[in-house]
Amino acid sequence: MTIEFPAGMTLRHPQEDDHPRVHALLDRWWGGLGGDAGSQQRVLLLPRLYFQHFTTTSYLLERADGELTAFLIGFLSQSDPAVAYIHFVGVDPAFRMQGIATALYSRFFEQARQLSRRYVNCLTSPENLTSQAFHARMGFRSLPGADIGGVQVQPGYDGVGLDRVVFTLDLAIS
Repeated sequence: MTIEFPAGMTLRHPQEDDHPRVHALLDRWWGGLGGDAGSQQRVLLLPRLYFQHFTTTSYLLERADGELTAFLIGFLSQSDPAVAYIHFVGVDPAFRMQGIATALYSRFFEQARQLSRRYVNCLTSPENLTSQAFHARMGFRSLPGADIGGVQVQPGYDGVGLDRVVFTLDLAIS
């Protein structure tokens, strides 16, 4: 089932020259979440290589004037042929709650199914309650971990002090 994007918007795969355009939006779109350290983490999570080597499984959504509205950076696991991975997603705050993220995820799910992937994995920070709620609504389940305030957290998942909430979605039952 394809979910439509708002009228007047164009969905396309990113190109290398989109890298600085996306970086320029991160602080504004995340509203300073995590302060300077959070800002640096977001930049480091989106190196140029994603805009060079994972373009066919990633998407950008643009308004008619060319301004970016949303993006999804995803890829297929090289190690597990059953898994696709959503690495990073952003939606302009002015366009949230319009189904754009749901449509991006649905498009990625369709592509993953077409490429014979059964699972989609992703993660978020324990502090990002909005992301956790969105993933739960999309049908993701968090992997069991340390219960911290009712959230299943993988302590030190990305290194010392970098805890994560890890999600998986079984496309066969979603």
